[in-house]
Amino acid sequence: MTPLRRVRRFVVNSFTDGRTPALWLLGVLVGIVAGYGAIALRLAIDGIRWLSLREAGAQAAIAADSLSPLQFIMVPLAGGCIVGLLLYAGERLKWLTETRALGIADVIEARAVRNGRVEAAPGLLSSLIAVTSLGTGVSAGREGPAVHLGATLAALIARPLGLPARAARIMLGCGAAAAVAASFNAPVAGALFAFEVILGHYALRSIAPIAAASVTGAVVARIHFGATPAFAIPPIEPASIADMAAIVPLGFLAAGVAIPFVIGTIRGTRLVTEQARKLHWPLWALPPLGGLMVGVIGAFAPEVLGVGYEATAVALAGGYGIGLLAGLICLKIVATIITLSFRFGGGVFSPSLYLGAMLGAGYGALVVNVLGEEGAGIAFFAVVGMGAVSGAVLGAPLSTTLIVFELTASYEASIALLVAVSLATVLTTTATKGSIFHKQVERHGYDLTKGNARVILQTIRARDIMTPVDNSEVTGELEEPHVYEDDYLGRVMGFFSAEKLDGAPVRLRSGDQPIVGYIAKADAHAAYARALQTAHEEEHR
Repeated sequence: MTPLRRVRRFVVNSFTDGRTPALWLLGVLVGIVAGYGAIALRLAIDGIRWLSLREAGAQAAIAADSLSPLQFIMVPLAGGCIVGLLLYAGERLKWLTETRALGIADVIEARAVRNGRVEAAPGLLSSLIAVTSLGTGVSAGREGPAVHLGATLAALIARPLGLPARAARIMLGCGAAAAVAASFNAPVAGALFAFEVILGHYALRSIAPIAAASVTGAVVARIHFGATPAFAIPPIEPASIADMAAIVPLGFLAAGVAIPFVIGTIRGTRLVTEQARKLHWPLWALPPLGGLMVGVIGAFAPEVLGVGYEATAVALAGGYGIGLLAGLICLKIVATIITLSFRFGGGVFSPSLYLGAMLGAGYGALVVNVLGEEGAGIAFFAVVGMGAVSGAVLGAPLSTTLIVFELTASYEASIALLVAVSLATVLTTTATKGSIFHKQVERHGYDLTKGNARVILQTIRARDIMTPVDNSEVTGELEEPHVYEDDYLGRVMGFFSAEKLDGAPVRLRSGDQPIVGYIAKADAHAAYARALQTAHEEEHR
């Protein structure tokens, strides 16, 4: 027996027997690889940023004094041309079937409907697209691409071992946790993000490997970047009772920013795609046009370009006036919607943090004018606003609360944020009918807001549960009630109920549509019950 076969048997047996030390070790390995993946993504963005604007990181505003408006327009335009070529290559190679870079929503979909399978080539190409996009200054975040890259690398590690579906899904969570932990230097929040957003549950068996991966990813980042956070946060002063009372309106305002951002991103992408198809404009040719529009915005307001952490830090320190903050919120929403709608790579994590910081800083300035200098100050409200908007956009209130706590070490700010983000998340998800990631997954017809019961009906097909038959020995008229082998379980069960049948033959859709199997109504219901039981056990053990 080869060494790989021995390792594979050990891992599989350890998992199926309920002993998970092997998965803990895999979690550490995934944490190392995904942590370095997040670092590589960050350094690559910085490198392209330096080549394009002679400034590393998210320092577009710093470069504004040394660059002309024309340069701010030409750099995103050039980046759009390169991204267009990468999308064209991905389309021709059939790596990117939808001619777009992949992100967090695709990781969630892989967990929910593809047993944790993530393909390597599309994931690596998506990372290259995101690096080019963010390096040339368009408005998006790097955490989404980092999470997808971490999940891709985790899947690459898990695939040769032949892990069961549950273990493969845990590995996706490990990759996501390590990427978030490495990005924000926040291991607790990284682990919680994996549970809250990627896996959608807090099963005990998943905790150890995901925690191991998240801590490892944070350690890797600290080795190379130190214990400093992603962006500078000023000291948070103690909050008064009046400050805490003022948090409630901020929660409503955060929802007022998050709702148009989510709706605009989803509808903008759909609208641009529909118009491009009506005009027979190839989707891979959209980024240059989007880059031109973002560049024009950046020429007047370079603070909205790129990841935006520099401008976020300035807002946290109270460096912008209320009028400028309001303008930057509007321009950032527009620039990010254009960026994502025109097929650039990038995420929504950083833009939502940016929007929240600007909102909170402006609101905090108003509160300071009313309460005077005795209150907690602008930084307190900017931090709370940052977490409230991002938590509402991502549908991850607990993760964002912990990120703020790990970045600030302020218990009062975390308590205030928990109030604001709860209000903002409830209002936003009520208005948008789900988080931005769930809305993106809905493009493929999967409704994850209804839980496993709906997903099972949408993923199990007739061929998975039929009893095969030799079609050379079976005859039947096409008019006879039947189902097709690629029909989903929900359609099969609905067919049986509507036609009042106890079973039906299964046909192929191609050719003469021969009969290839038979499904009994009882078998369909039994398959549904087994799948529900398996999902329940995975989420609660």
